[in-house]
Amino acid sequence: MICIDKENCVGCGKCVDICPGNLLTLKNSCAAIRDVRDCWGCCACVKICPRNAIAYQLSADLGGAGAKLFADDSPTKLTWQILKTDGEKIFLEVDKRQANKF
Repeated sequence: MICIDKENCVGCGKCVDICPGNLLTLKNSCAAIRDVRDCWGCCACVKICPRNAIAYQLSADLGGAGAKLFADDSPTKLTWQILKTDGEKIFLEVDKRQANKF
C-alpha cells in the first residue's frame, strides 16, 4: 500500500506523471492517491519522488507490519531503504547496469 507524507511532499507532480494506473493526483499542492485499493504496487512513484514523501508500506511478511519502503534513484544505482517500526534501517543497493543480467 502506498502512503504519502504530506509534510515532505513539495507538489512537484513527478509521481502523477509516472503512475501507470493514473491513480495519483495533486490536491492543494500535495500528492494524493485516488483510491489506495487500486494501487498495483509497482513503486514507480516511490522511485521517482525526490523527497522520499512516498513510501510503500510493507506487510508483515515483507518486513514487519508498518515497515515502509523508500527509494533513492540515481543514473547508475537504485538504493531501497526499509524503515522498520522499531527504527531499524535496512538498505538494498541495485546496480542498474547489472539489474537485467539475471
